[in-house]
Amino acid sequence: MSTSLQISDRQATTVAWGVAFVTLTASIAHAQENADELAKKLSNPIAALISVPLQSNFDFGAGADDHGFAYTLNVQPVIPISISDDWNLISRTIIPIAYRDYLPPPDGDVAGLGDITQSLFFSPKTPGASGIIWGAGPVFLIPSATDDFLGTGKFGIGPTAVALKQTGPWTVGLLANHIWSVAGEHDREDINQTFLQPFLSYSLGHGTTISLNAESSYDWVAKQWTVPINLGVSQVFKIGDQAMSLQVGGKYYAEAPEGGPEWGIRTTLTFLFPAN
Repeated sequence: MSTSLQISDRQATTVAWGVAFVTLTASIAHAQENADELAKKLSNPIAALISVPLQSNFDFGAGADDHGFAYTLNVQPVIPISISDDWNLISRTIIPIAYRDYLPPPDGDVAGLGDITQSLFFSPKTPGASGIIWGAGPVFLIPSATDDFLGTGKFGIGPTAVALKQTGPWTVGLLANHIWSVAGEHDREDINQTFLQPFLSYSLGHGTTISLNAESSYDWVAKQWTVPINLGVSQVFKIGDQAMSLQVGGKYYAEAPEGGPEWGIRTTLTFLFPAN
């Protein structure tokens, strides 16, 4: 005795739509998981992730009459290099391309390349028992500016370090360096400057992150603080196979030298690549 199983066209269609829905749901969940993982790595300045941020800074309220404008595009490639089973070397470069319109006469405005900052962090590949992620190494200031107003005319060197902890959706940490000038133009002022960047971020899920930091610097020669506070929201997304992140935020200068800007807007488009 045999039994035949017959499936109607409507049942087959229902099954097909069910399979498609499950597949789509799994695909979306996987994409969201990948976006969250990329967003978490982006919150870590020394993550094992190749990134190329294009950071646009629009600053307002500068100059003697507080009506000046400044624009700086920071190209900031971050490249991790595996140097052993336990250690990475993280290269972080800041290449500024700047425009300033508030210079006193006869200059008026100027545009060009600024001084390049190159940091190298030796960092363990895995956090310690405390969960602290850290890295330390040298930082170099390269006098690459195409105009005196955009650079220091000095070659500088010093130590840099970063430490952070990621717990659940939170990332909290501190990036710091100190640079002394060791060579360069004799008629330019020496450099003796400390940079402190406390940072905090919270992941909202689906690749969305809210971040807050203060890029504080203290000039020991001029005895002057510059403290821009940045608040931004970023979103990880893909165009084709290319993963990217877009951040938009505001900036407030809690402290700045005389003639410095008062507030600003920052947008950052970051290209993301898997590290080998």
